[in-house]
Amino acid sequence: MDEFAFIDSIKQTKYRHASVIKGIGDDAAVFRENYQDVVTAVDTFVENVHFSRKTMAPFHIGYRVLAANISDMAAMGATPKSYLISIVVPKDWTDEELQEIYQGMNQIAKEYRLDLIGGDTVSGNELVVSVTINGAVEKNKARYRSHVRAGDVLFVTGTLGDSAAGLAVLLREEFSEFTNKDYLLSRHRQPTPRVEFAKGLAEIDRVALNDISDGIASEANELAKASNITIHVEKDKLPKHEALEQFPQEDQLEFLLNGGEDFELVGTVSEENWEKAKEIAKKTKTSITKIGYATDVNTTNGHVFLYTNGEKELLKPSGYTHRN
Repeated sequence: MDEFAFIDSIKQTKYRHASVIKGIGDDAAVFRENYQDVVTAVDTFVENVHFSRKTMAPFHIGYRVLAANISDMAAMGATPKSYLISIVVPKDWTDEELQEIYQGMNQIAKEYRLDLIGGDTVSGNELVVSVTINGAVEKNKARYRSHVRAGDVLFVTGTLGDSAAGLAVLLREEFSEFTNKDYLLSRHRQPTPRVEFAKGLAEIDRVALNDISDGIASEANELAKASNITIHVEKDKLPKHEALEQFPQEDQLEFLLNGGEDFELVGTVSEENWEKAKEIAKKTKTSITKIGYATDVNTTNGHVFLYTNGEKELLKPSGYTHRN
């Protein structure tokens, strides 16, 4: 299948948003938004760096690639609207496999009402999928990492470490027969971006948000540095699914702190707005957990501390190594 045939095969016959003036078919897409700020992000995923055919079907590759971009929109408090795809295609990938990647993207695009408005394909040695996503947020309501203030409550959505645990089940024989395996694999292959919860936070004036793509240790440090604030994390408050209890303690802690690609949200609100945040979480059927707080201390600002049984240690942003 040549480039134009492939593009024709994935072209939408109609668009879900009136803001899309021109989609696939010209050199660029045109879209229009009134009274909103347009939000754009791009992510690139490389075979054997971010994903592998050994652990993920083409459908799941497409689903998770777009999920990562949608999660970026959630972290900004934005509504995802449209996306563009660029794919570097190696010779050992069949047309059917490429279609499955698109089908995975289309599945989550339907769930979150995104339009595919353009893209490009070229040949190369390894599969590379690059997605540009566009979204919109009410003017001056975008959420930034630099919005943390002293006294804020630090929270996370969902549970942590599930995706990393799912990858471990796939890669390590000793974990292959664990119970709740299907749950962990689903969390790894088809994560749930927290768009509705993030949009609900528009009711609160000041919110800091970051999506958990590289692990809570990394993301909390990004918040601390961007806001020049000190963040304190309580280890025993980190939310984990019961499926993680099967793993050795050392692995559990690694998954919780440094496991990547859960695509949950970590953020802060003022103490006064914490109850409101919990109400929004309940309304959007999102679990939310208070895991720490922020302080303003000149000597430690820009850093994160982990508390375990009253003892504190510096929590460094070791982050997630893309190798799956």
